[in-house]
Amino acid sequence: MKKTNFKFALFLMAICVAATPVFAQKEKTEKKVKHRHSFCSSNNWSGGGKVSAQDLRETTISAGDVNVDSKNGRITVIGETRNDVLVRACVRSWAGTKEEAQAKVDSVFVETSSVITADVPEKSYTSVSWEIRVPNSTNLDLSASNGRITISDVNGSIRFKTNNGRVTLSRLGGDVEGETRNGRVTVKLSGDYWQGGGLNVKTRNGRIGVYVPERYAADFAVGTNNGRFSSSFEDLQAPPDENGKRRRSGSNKANASLNGGGAPIRVTTGNGRVSVRRIKQKAQ
Repeated sequence: MKKTNFKFALFLMAICVAATPVFAQKEKTEKKVKHRHSFCSSNNWSGGGKVSAQDLRETTISAGDVNVDSKNGRITVIGETRNDVLVRACVRSWAGTKEEAQAKVDSVFVETSSVITADVPEKSYTSVSWEIRVPNSTNLDLSASNGRITISDVNGSIRFKTNNGRVTLSRLGGDVEGETRNGRVTVKLSGDYWQGGGLNVKTRNGRIGVYVPERYAADFAVGTNNGRFSSSFEDLQAPPDENGKRRRSGSNKANASLNGGGAPIRVTTGNGRVSVRRIKQKAQ
């Protein structure tokens, strides 16, 4: 009896060992596919009597100034080491049936000549979001009627505006200016100083988060017309109220030349809290 149980145990172990690589390979493959299609994944939405359809369009155009006009959808621009521009458009539409939604998706024309845009009819339950990969040194002019704007690893003349959507700027350089009327602003600086003319970003309604390396040299102007202010830099603090305490509301603004000063970094909001956070750097 013991001999039989021992053989059975060996049989079970052999099955488990043989099966393990199969599951591991499957999990690895699924992760790779998920990462590759993360921009325009196939998670079609349904609800409220409507279903969705989508289509991913891709094309490559010559490098140069990039102008984007998004009627309804987010804009993501990523700087890379490349000598062309990859334009990816995710077209989505919602309708009463899958066939109707797909027909609306198929009717959308994507333009990539002088201005990157799409002919999205108003009140059509259709959106076009953009992921655009450009050379690191590229001039940008971005406009979104409704959608967030994200820009990373680009140095150049950068202009942007969205009426409704958050703005995230990471590791930029050059001459940067833009705004959102309604949405939070996040600025992530890198290195020891700003390379270029400076940065000027504002939101009319939304919180601000600025992440600054501890040795970063720049002239900062950060503030809110109505909201709290916090900073992990002793030299960049909003003045206290008449009682010597931090203001919980109202105007809170700070100006300082950190680490000897440098290019102007201006980030402001009309209504919302402000947070400036120090990022630790490796010892030189």
